[in-house]
Amino acid sequence: MINNSDFVKDFFLDVPKIINKINFNNIEIAIKLISKTKKNNGRVFFVGLGGSSANCSHAVNDFRKLCNIEAYTPTDNVSELTAIANDEGFEKIFTNYFYNCNIKSKDLVIILSVGGGSSLKKVSLPIIKLFKILKAKNVKTFSILGKQDGYAGKNSDHSIIIPEVSKDLITPFSESFQSLILHCIVSHPLLKVNKTKW
Repeated sequence: MINNSDFVKDFFLDVPKIINKINFNNIEIAIKLISKTKKNNGRVFFVGLGGSSANCSHAVNDFRKLCNIEAYTPTDNVSELTAIANDEGFEKIFTNYFYNCNIKSKDLVIILSVGGGSSLKKVSLPIIKLFKILKAKNVKTFSILGKQDGYAGKNSDHSIIIPEVSKDLITPFSESFQSLILHCIVSHPLLKVNKTKW
C-alpha cells in the first residue's frame, strides 16, 4: 500500500534500489549485439506498445542520430499501423509490418515492454504474434522488461529485466528505466559516433 505523505520521497528513493539490483552484464551483452548488427549492415527495429512505444520512437532517433545505425519502429507510422489494425486486427500490427520490411537474420529486434505479453491475460498480443515470425527468420531479439515471466521474457534471446522494488510501481519504473538504459547504450563508446550538443 502506498503512503501518500511520503510518496514522492519514497518514489525517488526506490531508484537507487533498482540500480543496485540491475544486471549490468546484460546491458553489455545488448551493446555488443547492437555493435555486431551494425558491422553486419543489419537494421535495428524497436517494438513496444503504450509508453514503451514512445520509448521506441525516442530510441530510433538516438540510434540514427548519435550512432549512425539504421533503426525503425513500426509505431512511428500511425497510418500504416491503424490500417493494419482496422483491416487485419490489432494482433497483426507488427507481423504485417515485418513481412513488408523483409526482415532478415542479420537484423535485430529490440522489444520494450513492461510485462512482455500474456496470451492468458490477453495483453501485448501483437508482441507475442511477432515472435513467431522472428523465430522462423532466425532474427535475434533482446528485450527490456519489467517482468521476466511474460512471453518476451521467456522467448527473447537476451533480456534486461528491471528489478521490481514496488508492486504498485512496476510500469512507471520499467518504462523510465527503458529510457535510461537506452541512453546508456547510445552513449557507449562502442556505439556512439556523433556528439550531442550539450
